[in-house]
Amino acid sequence: MKKETLLEIILGTIGGLVFAIGMCMSLIPEWNLFTTGIVIAIVGFIILLCIIPIYRKSRPKKEPKPINWGFVLAWIIGVVGALIMGFGMSKTMIDGATQTEMITGIITGVIGLIICVLDYPVYSYLKKNK
Repeated sequence: MKKETLLEIILGTIGGLVFAIGMCMSLIPEWNLFTTGIVIAIVGFIILLCIIPIYRKSRPKKEPKPINWGFVLAWIIGVVGALIMGFGMSKTMIDGATQTEMITGIITGVIGLIICVLDYPVYSYLKKNK
């Protein structure tokens, strides 16, 4: 293993943990550490940004390939499906949710899940037909 790869792993782990702890500190209201959490999250993000010059130094530049629009569309469909599913699941986890909110959330979550599942067949079809 190269020295640069090990450094990327170490910085990624430390930066990710510091960023996550900062986000937890700022998003959990019982802790009352919003400002401190934001500062710690920014420090973690800066540590993660330090990986970029190391990565660029250790990897040679490649010639740009043509854009695979099927891949781009698959990503867009996947992100939209995940957002819809997350919205639906968050509707079901509201404290004191009514029965209507629960049913709406479950139906929306299942629709988002179906969109995510159908993402691969759409990509396969686009790849086959170009």
